[in-house]
Amino acid sequence: MYIDTHCHLTFPELQARWPEIQQAMAAAQVTRAIAICTTIEEFDTVHALAAAHPQLWCTVGVHPDNEDVHEPDVAELVALGGRDKVVAVGECGLDYYRLGTRTVADMGWQRERLRVHVRAARALGKPLVIHTRSSSADTLAVLQEEGADAVGGVFHCFTETAEVARGALAMGFHISFSGILTFKNAIELREVAREVPLERCLIETDSPYLAPAPHRGKLNTPALVPLVAAELARIKGLDVEEVARVTGDNATRLFGLG
Repeated sequence: MYIDTHCHLTFPELQARWPEIQQAMAAAQVTRAIAICTTIEEFDTVHALAAAHPQLWCTVGVHPDNEDVHEPDVAELVALGGRDKVVAVGECGLDYYRLGTRTVADMGWQRERLRVHVRAARALGKPLVIHTRSSSADTLAVLQEEGADAVGGVFHCFTETAEVARGALAMGFHISFSGILTFKNAIELREVAREVPLERCLIETDSPYLAPAPHRGKLNTPALVPLVAAELARIKGLDVEEVARVTGDNATRLFGLG
């Protein structure tokens, strides 16, 4: 019934608990999930998990926060992205939140990494999973310059403004909402969620982080994604079953899930 479109099942907090997580997902009617890759070093583990379970798919990519890791070129991403059960390129994007003593000009390596990922996604004909934090103008600019509208994708764990959402939607991207939507201080984000058409919405946990209320601060798992759906349904004045159905159809269509 529900699809968690973004979870980190191979992170240490969840990897050892996979049998328990499977049972919890089944009990919560979370029938499918996408395991997200954040480094090439992690890819084989993520891919093996997806390949071993019919309810899982995965991605290939390097998170913008990760430094001192293997930097793939377009050819390598295309080769890995062509494997069975790999449905998207990412999580990739830009993140200027922790600049420290650096300036935005110093983050050219992140922008080049994003360009490589977009080029690989276009070569594969597969969608992008975009992470953007304190960098939305540059993220949208790079995506536009590289023709990301040819493949689209999703702005995951969305926390940006309505203007950024409109920019993403205009390029054919979906907007994915996480447990942050349930947080008391997420007033502006709930207004964004009200504006985004349901046909362009996805739901996710970003687990093991960002557990939705009333579990905030605790370990998050895909079994909690129905709480995100319930909040999105409340915001839009819809039945949660309708939100589950439409967001599930959106995910199935975007990622080509079997």
